[in-house]
Amino acid sequence: MRKNLVWRWAWRELFHGQLWPVVAALALIIACVFALSALAGRIESVLTQQGRSMLAADLVLRSNQPLAPEVLTALDASGAEGSDQTRFGTMAFSDNNMQLITVKAVESNYPLRGALELQSDAEMHDKVQPGELWLEERLFSLLDVKRGDQVDVGDLTLTVSGMIVSEPELSFNPFSQMPAALMHQSDVEAAGVVRPGSRVSYRYFFRGSDNELAAVKSGYTLTDGQRWIDENDGDRTGDMLERSRGYLSLTVVLVIIMAAATLLLTCQHYADSRTQTLAMVKSLGAQRSWVRRWLARQLLMLMVMATVLGLGIGAALEYLLRLPLADVLPSPLPSYGMLPWILGPLVALLVALPALGIPLIRLIEAPAMSVLQEQSKVRARKNPWSWALASVPILALIAWSYDNRLLWLVLAALVLMLSLLAGLGVMVLRFAQKRVKRPAFKLALSRITRNPASSGAQLGALATSFMLLSIIWLLRTDLLEDWQQTLPVDAPNVFALNIAKQELDDYLSRVDENNIERSEAYPIIRGRLIGKNGDNYADLEPNREERDEALRRELNFTWRDTLPSHNEVLQGTWPSEGGVSVESGIAERLGLRLGDELTFSVSSQEFTATVNSIRDVEWRNMKPNFYFIFDPALVETLPANWLISFRLEQEQSDVLNQLGRDYPTITLLDLRTMSGRIQVILKQISLSLSVLAGLAVVSGLLLLLTLLRITLSERQREIMLYRTLGASKKRINTTLWAEYGIMAFVSGCMAVGGAELAMAALLKWGVELPVRLHPEVWLSLPTLAVGLVFLTVAWMIRGLLQPLRQ
Repeated sequence: MRKNLVWRWAWRELFHGQLWPVVAALALIIACVFALSALAGRIESVLTQQGRSMLAADLVLRSNQPLAPEVLTALDASGAEGSDQTRFGTMAFSDNNMQLITVKAVESNYPLRGALELQSDAEMHDKVQPGELWLEERLFSLLDVKRGDQVDVGDLTLTVSGMIVSEPELSFNPFSQMPAALMHQSDVEAAGVVRPGSRVSYRYFFRGSDNELAAVKSGYTLTDGQRWIDENDGDRTGDMLERSRGYLSLTVVLVIIMAAATLLLTCQHYADSRTQTLAMVKSLGAQRSWVRRWLARQLLMLMVMATVLGLGIGAALEYLLRLPLADVLPSPLPSYGMLPWILGPLVALLVALPALGIPLIRLIEAPAMSVLQEQSKVRARKNPWSWALASVPILALIAWSYDNRLLWLVLAALVLMLSLLAGLGVMVLRFAQKRVKRPAFKLALSRITRNPASSGAQLGALATSFMLLSIIWLLRTDLLEDWQQTLPVDAPNVFALNIAKQELDDYLSRVDENNIERSEAYPIIRGRLIGKNGDNYADLEPNREERDEALRRELNFTWRDTLPSHNEVLQGTWPSEGGVSVESGIAERLGLRLGDELTFSVSSQEFTATVNSIRDVEWRNMKPNFYFIFDPALVETLPANWLISFRLEQEQSDVLNQLGRDYPTITLLDLRTMSGRIQVILKQISLSLSVLAGLAVVSGLLLLLTLLRITLSERQREIMLYRTLGASKKRINTTLWAEYGIMAFVSGCMAVGGAELAMAALLKWGVELPVRLHPEVWLSLPTLAVGLVFLTVAWMIRGLLQPLRQ
């Protein structure tokens, strides 16, 4: 009978008491964690697939030497599927012409990821078979061949099978590209073009599970000239993927923090509202064990209801969040598995342990005397369980995100800003209190500053909430702006290389006649950096392999009278006579400073140049960029070829083909397919981050709503007291609006400063982007803060003033 009574009372308390906001807060945490983790898992899977499709495999081993057969056999034993590729440059001869080409010799299962599209008349193929030769579109005009014609590659005569429409494996180096052709790996030996001393590179592709790929890596020790490549090491997508993962995890944690704060406020309010009830029960003879059982049953029903409700809402929310991404997500979508179903309730439980446990421990300790003295503050005995419960979510967060620097920077900024903003807010309000004259504002400021601890906590919570919303949105904006610079929508997608000086003017005129937007023409000379301040790098570091990469190979040099528009001088002035401008990255790696005298070698001719400027270069913008730019008087007499870049749309292939036919000695590098793929990835990331940021904003608004609801409910007794003392309804109404308007404006202004400081730390040490100010939030955030608070107060103030309407 007693057990049934306990269950019935727990059930009634859940539905008719103050526990339904707790259920709502827990359900919010479960729904948000489920939706975000499921969507983030799917987005990460999609981005990983995109990155791997651009590699043509899950894992690639690049090598300048072929692997021994016994090594390949050992790697195959890992269980991962493998495919080999040999890449080399050679001359291709047709009956009418010849052309230097890049040959990729692949196996029949190539590619292991991504799509290979080969067109033979009206038929499409996706595999290369022995005896076949597939040509890039431009090669048909350069070699003057059509499908079925014969082309000689070394000692082997192959039949042209068709055209390469698209291939997954793409490169970004415009200085080492020639028109491409595909042949089968089994035909390489018969061609006889790979001999000792030939410039050949080898790629070994692997596809398999994470364990199988780990076994492949652990089963082989790299030697000089070899490296592993995965989706995080791609030329341009690696940093985007890494930063997007960091932002996804940061957003999930911040949503959890804001929902946990909502839960904590709700539970604290519930515990305060039930102190008298528990004191009355104890005064009637209830033992502490009975109170524990009563609360335990409430918590059990609460968690079950919140879990069912949260998982249901989370599944629906994940579906709704995917709707804006429908055009860019693949079909079918990768499954998110069981993790979100487990992670949502688990996170809610970890958050609920201190949020619910600590207030309820205090509630259990409430003495029976509280039924007679409601005003007296119940001082709970120090309970070690409170500290243990508080440590549970902290330890779980450390275990989950110990290596997420972005997250810990935000949390550190959050703790620091909460303290600073609370103290600063109280100081500002006290300063204002001495100078305002209007009674409503004076009374409002007096009410706010009467309890500095409570007012500071409220201001700090409001300011921190607004600051978190700003950080989430501003970080998303800065990341997207940086990624748009990676490949702007109007970025060049075709490079014309090896333009001789005598045909430069004619070629530029032809490009301009077709109304093609192009870059300036850059002279290109190939050379090496060999010394600094009279010391030869070979003497300073005899072991060639230990030197910087820029010292081990030839570099592309150019000269200019003026600074390129897409570069920025960080130190010094633009090169004068005998000067050279150095890119900041290589200057840092090699320890180069203004005034250093560098020695270069071009075509066996040595000369020196003085460093008189350091430049910032954005290598990802697809524009011609260089480590070293010389004063023209120093190097313009050296033999050079010229380079330009321009932009063509997909439907302008005939223009590209005509340029290839009319200028057969000029190399054209067509990056339109690659650019399109990068743009798709950027679009996916942009929409994904926008959707997640929107959900985080909603969570923050719910936190604000809860905070204001609780603080407004605490005004009920004061309003009745003011009314008893003769205050008019108008005066009370004006005072409430003034109080919350002042708090909203002050917290919004403080949030601007906090957001700028936090963003500076995040940009510098978190995502490693240039630090900048965000003037767009200086006015908009305080205005938004006042607007949101006023809307909430307007919605809830009627209930507070209702007893006054007689």
